[in-house]
Amino acid sequence: NKIITGVTINGIIITDTAKEKPQTGEVVAVGPGARDDDGDRIAMEVSVGDKVLYSKFAGTEVKLDSDEYLVLSERDILAIVN
Repeated sequence: NKIITGVTINGIIITDTAKEKPQTGEVVAVGPGARDDDGDRIAMEVSVGDKVLYSKFAGTEVKLDSDEYLVLSERDILAIVN
């Protein structure tokens, strides 16, 4: 998608922070999802294998053995770009 004055061609508004060099990555694991006010699980919108676009400053970098990962909240994901 080309960004034209903060709006993609699909009509999705991109915030100023999202315009700062967004990053892409592949989802390798997902949690069970957040809970709503009643305690019920809210289903995750991303799945393992999805390629996603996320803000440059989102998440926490974690190193496990020799592998490096970025742990994100689902709200930090800007788009699924499969």
